[in-house]
Amino acid sequence: MQQLPILFVFTFGAAFLASLPPGLLNLNAAKTSVEKGKTNGLIFALGVALAVMLQTYIAVRIAKLISRNQHVVEILLQLALVIFFVLAIVFFLKGKKHENKPLVLVETKKRNSFSKGIFLALINLLAIPYYSGLNTVFHSQGIMSYRIIDEVLFILAAGSGTFLAMYLYVIYFNKWEHKTTSFSKNSNFILSGLMVLLFVITAFRLYN
Repeated sequence: MQQLPILFVFTFGAAFLASLPPGLLNLNAAKTSVEKGKTNGLIFALGVALAVMLQTYIAVRIAKLISRNQHVVEILLQLALVIFFVLAIVFFLKGKKHENKPLVLVETKKRNSFSKGIFLALINLLAIPYYSGLNTVFHSQGIMSYRIIDEVLFILAAGSGTFLAMYLYVIYFNKWEHKTTSFSKNSNFILSGLMVLLFVITAFRLYN
């Protein structure tokens, strides 16, 4: 039980940072807020968070299945090591760019804000391998076990971390859109740092 707060905080932070850089979901949350009001923006964000929780549930099931084969776990950790290293470099280089590119809002068909949030989040299939890999790393470190309470907490943390990032776009987008370069640069540096941290944790698990 002592690891549960750590599990929640780490998962919440990973979900929040992964959702923070400008992308399809958070920019559509901002767009919905601008066009239909902040309430609809928050409803859209809630739909995104719910879809992420569903994807996280699938990711946990995949990670749990894989964890039964230690050889497969080691292979996946080695793969995760490479992925985290590459992503750290990619996000760092993105953060180093100084082009003053405005945030571009993505046009989508008009539909209910909640269902639109669910739909756009579900087509972002990268969330499943991301949370599956995160789950595998946490499990290897003893932070995550496969009791029901651990799984529920992991899923809730992923959903709430994502919702917070969407919430910030909905509430503060009008202030952020005038500081695009600084915001994008800093968020990418933070995400790069997260990848480095995951790289170190995974390397420690593999070679100790």
